[in-house]
Amino acid sequence: MSRVNAVFIGKKPVMNYVLACLTLFHSGAKEVVIKARGRAINQAVDVAEIVRRQFLPDVKVKKVDIGTEQLPPVEGGGMPINVSVIEIVLEH
Repeated sequence: MSRVNAVFIGKKPVMNYVLACLTLFHSGAKEVVIKARGRAINQAVDVAEIVRRQFLPDVKVKKVDIGTEQLPPVEGGGMPINVSVIEIVLEH
């Protein structure tokens, strides 16, 4: 699957990401992937639930993948950092 229809969750308000998902669905996307890592994971779940429950009730959660990514050490050495990641695939 192409990752063109991906929404990467960051520090913006939740509704910004909801709007991004809705825009992708309204432009003809059949699937949208919501991706987040670390502390943004709870925000990714919120985005998926708001899209499903408040805006597009016919959208279903197709798949949820969880895992861990290893980030390189920060400047000055040290150990690599493990960060949790999630991908939520919504299907219209």
